[in-house]
Amino acid sequence: MRRLFFLAPDVPSAHALVDGLLLARIPDKHIHVLAREGTPLGDLPEAGVAQRSDLIPAIERGAAAGGATGLIAGLVAVALPGMAIIPAGGIVIALAAAGALVGSWASSMVGVSVDSTRLERFKEAIASGEVLVMADVAPEQVQPVMDRMKDCCPNVASEGMDQDIPAFP
Repeated sequence: MRRLFFLAPDVPSAHALVDGLLLARIPDKHIHVLAREGTPLGDLPEAGVAQRSDLIPAIERGAAAGGATGLIAGLVAVALPGMAIIPAGGIVIALAAAGALVGSWASSMVGVSVDSTRLERFKEAIASGEVLVMADVAPEQVQPVMDRMKDCCPNVASEGMDQDIPAFP
């Protein structure tokens, strides 16, 4: 999946853009709209926590750090005298998995409270009243969707795309 970014000058332009995306067969669950706080968006699909915050990158970092910590703890536990009765591989794997889960959970608590670093470049535009529309599309749909948006919404600026969005949010 690729995330396309569009900046609409106002809410009616964002409505036209979202309608064009829906006509291009982009499901509404793959369309996310972000505007200045207090802006009435009507029936536009608002961006969720996963799109507005650093939740997903925080979970990834937490899983890696927690898994590594759990792995080290498991290796230390196996090296301790008296632990020979426990299967070494089992305890190492269990502690690494537990560490990854705890690390993911703890870092997700921080990630939801931090604005998305991927959206930092749009902060001023959103603050000035523009509306950010994000669409998650398959790689083969990128060019047709971009062409369609140029035709249907000439006043909307295309702001590029992210190559590596997670598949699960």
